[in-house]
Amino acid sequence: MRDGRKCKGIIFDMDNTLLQSRIDFAAMKEDICRHLIGHGMLTEQFPLHEHTTSTMLEHAKQEGMDHALYLSCMNIAEKHEVRGMEGAGLEKGVPELIESLHGKFVLVVVTNNSLSAALKALEVTGIKPYFDSIIGREQMEALKPSPSGFIYALNQFRTIAADEWISVGDSWIDGKASAGAGIPFISYRTSMEAMMDKGVRPIARIDHISEVRNWIHG
Repeated sequence: MRDGRKCKGIIFDMDNTLLQSRIDFAAMKEDICRHLIGHGMLTEQFPLHEHTTSTMLEHAKQEGMDHALYLSCMNIAEKHEVRGMEGAGLEKGVPELIESLHGKFVLVVVTNNSLSAALKALEVTGIKPYFDSIIGREQMEALKPSPSGFIYALNQFRTIAADEWISVGDSWIDGKASAGAGIPFISYRTSMEAMMDKGVRPIARIDHISEVRNWIHG
């Protein structure tokens, strides 16, 4: 059980946290990279292996990428997302966990996916009705690792302080975004070492999603 104030809300990442994602993130990143190179925003020497799609896009913004080019990159991403969501299943233990938390905690999804892709995936897998809010990239000023999506959630539920939430995700970008909003973070199936290498300090690491219960009390 975590220290501090009692938990009132839980923010979940979607891909590979709630859902067993089939999105080919590497192919998505490569396609968007080629698109940006073609428009002169990146060079052929860009160190793609050091970046996620979101950090690559932030770099392109700093290089002067306009909104129209950003939207065209998002269209490429959405094609990969829709394809990857086809037949997506849930991580083991998710239905039982979500059902047990529903009505006791505010439950939120924050995902870098488009809102339409997220809504469809959560609807098809049967867990959409359990969530009080689903936040996609359209609600963010910038993608995770920016805390924008988490701050959006805090603003939606103003009676819950940042330290009365926890967030759960499988990637360092989830942890970085959570920390930026002042929300304690739990690493799901990713080592503490891998998180700390990126400057993320989770309050815990879990291997099974049901272990979230060990870190909340309400």
